[in-house]
Amino acid sequence: MLRRMDNRSAERPYVICSCAMSVDGRIDDCSDRRLMLSGPADLDRVDEVRAGCDAILVGAGTVRRDDPRLAVRSEVRRAARVAAGLEPTPRKVVLCGSGTLDPAARLFDTDPVDVLVYTSGDRPAGDRPGRRDGSRTVMVELPALAGRAGLIDVAAVLDDLARRGVRRLLVEGGTSVHTAFLTAGLVDELHLAVAPLFVGEADAPAFVGPGRFPRDARARMRLAEVRQLDDVVLARYLIHPATTR
Repeated sequence: MLRRMDNRSAERPYVICSCAMSVDGRIDDCSDRRLMLSGPADLDRVDEVRAGCDAILVGAGTVRRDDPRLAVRSEVRRAARVAAGLEPTPRKVVLCGSGTLDPAARLFDTDPVDVLVYTSGDRPAGDRPGRRDGSRTVMVELPALAGRAGLIDVAAVLDDLARRGVRRLLVEGGTSVHTAFLTAGLVDELHLAVAPLFVGEADAPAFVGPGRFPRDARARMRLAEVRQLDDVVLARYLIHPATTR
């Protein structure tokens, strides 16, 4: 079922962070091959969430490592979006401090929707990824977070997305991106899909890195849902007390 954005009076988009991880909190291992943590049922759930959003956001590291499409896969859901006057899949957003991405990355060529690439600092000339489907790649330069060279201010990203009409944003990682949004207190809802396995590698990427999180032992999140999806457990948390579904 296609679910549209919430009726929110806030200026910034409603933000959902979504992550699949191992029992020990890792989102991948250290091998060259992507570690598949979700099964078919959870991947279909994520597809439904994507279909109800206006944009999907990842970091440049996720693009380079996983080469994701960042698209709604179900033809039924794509058709429902078109029937509602939307593009078949949400806009795609990448946080990339350098602005340098492989123009052959799949997110640029799989769907005729705009890709927004947020950068910080000066960009090398001629690094704008090309498009073969007629849609645009929009490079947006924003100031870096104070005292953190190259790290994009995610609050400024949300402000810009709101001006572009994005009311519901799905953040899909990776580690630094999830950490930035969660430590800034800019996430409304958190979806954690936990796979029944351990990675056990100290250098494997984790769901989040160290930081000062507003939701800690003194201000716990509210558990809104627990669901079994094959052998994966989904935990859905509401972060702001006023958040409703």
